Amino acid sequence: MTPLCDCCGEYINKLNEQVSVMRKEIKNLRQMLDSAVRAHRKHLVSVQAAVSKINLSNDEKERNHLPSPQTALEQGHIQTVPIGYISSCFSMKNGTPRQPTVCGPSRGELRIKQSVFNNPEHALVGLEQFSHVWILFLFHKNGHLSCKAKVKPPRLNGQRVGVYSTRSPHRPNALGLTLAKLDRIEGDTLHLSGIDMIAGTPVLDIKPYIPEEVTMSNLDKVLETENADVEILFSKDKSETDVSFTHSSSASEQLFLPKDLYSVLEEVEAFMIQDDISQHGCEGKSRLSESAKRKQTALAMDHPCYGEEACATIAGWIKEPPVASLDVRFTPHAERQLAEFVPTHLTGLLESDRPRFKFLHSSEEAAAAIKGVLSADPRSVYRRTRCRDRLFFFTLDTADITCWFGHGFAEVLQVRPVERHIVSV
Repeated sequence: MTPLCDCCGEYINKLNEQVSVMRKEIKNLRQMLDSAVRAHRKHLVSVQAAVSKINLSNDEKERNHLPSPQTALEQGHIQTVPIGYISSCFSMKNGTPRQPTVCGPSRGELRIKQSVFNNPEHALVGLEQFSHVWILFLFHKNGHLSCKAKVKPPRLNGQRVGVYSTRSPHRPNALGLTLAKLDRIEGDTLHLSGIDMIAGTPVLDIKPYIPEEVTMSNLDKVLETENADVEILFSKDKSETDVSFTHSSSASEQLFLPKDLYSVLEEVEAFMIQDDISQHGCEGKSRLSESAKRKQTALAMDHPCYGEEACATIAGWIKEPPVASLDVRFTPHAERQLAEFVPTHLTGLLESDRPRFKFLHSSEEAAAAIKGVLSADPRSVYRRTRCRDRLFFFTLDTADITCWFGHGFAEVLQVRPVERHIVSV
């Protein structure tokens, strides 16, 4: 190996000095980095402590400013909890009736949650005496929370009206109110019919339906016809009077008249039996007139009317909507498919492989329900006026319905079980 020259030796020494200097600088940088990390950690701990103190103070202020439950209720700040959820023959929005009177055979169940009451069945005691109930629920399938001041009801076929003059589900508070027939109560479960709610609908409250408190025109009809009934009773002979009285009683039942009027009519009948009308007509007429006046005064005091108030009125487009009812018919193939369905309570061997309904009681009832849904034209205004596709699909109980719409009619093409349809897809 050849010895190094003086120039190379000096160059190597300089390199070694530079390497040692770089090592010292790297060491100093590491020390500075460690001290910076320690300082950063200290600052981070102090910042976290300050933030936690601020949060604690804010929480204390919020707790101090939170109103009591009674104050919150008085101010209208409430939190609602569903008392139960609907189990319905309608599983989707498509094809669900918009009003409870559209499809009478539609059925559903409502089970009261045990988290609301320890004994839910106790909350339903006495409700079986009513034939119908009001149900307050949430429109939980709106799809969006936005709402507009004006909407297009399907009955108006595209015309706009204020949202509060309609029953549109797209409202500032997505609350719905419907009237359902109470078929029976089993434990904590209500069996309903004539519903317009889909499966899974959250129910907020149940109230009994009392016709006398809802029909606004009952009192006016009572006050107008009471004296006329009395005049008729005395203007005819005994036999004709009995007929008139019977007719008046039946008419009173249809009008849901109060018990006071029934007592008046019973007094009239008792008086006519005891006294001969021909001999005591004038005296009896005056007595009955005074009795009727007293009853009328009492009724007027219980239900006063002010100004021109006579009876309840509704919008003209509700009575005579621009959209007419449709004629519904079935193809022979659809009729055969529908006839294959059997209700749940039939458990014979011959029916074991046939499709079953869960809520509907027969294929005839299913046909009536389908006609009720389609006669009201469940399509949206867009599908009715702009969409070229005339096919329409909806689910009723355990059946998938396929139909199409023509001019003034709807025709059912297929009725297939939901399970088989899903498997085939």
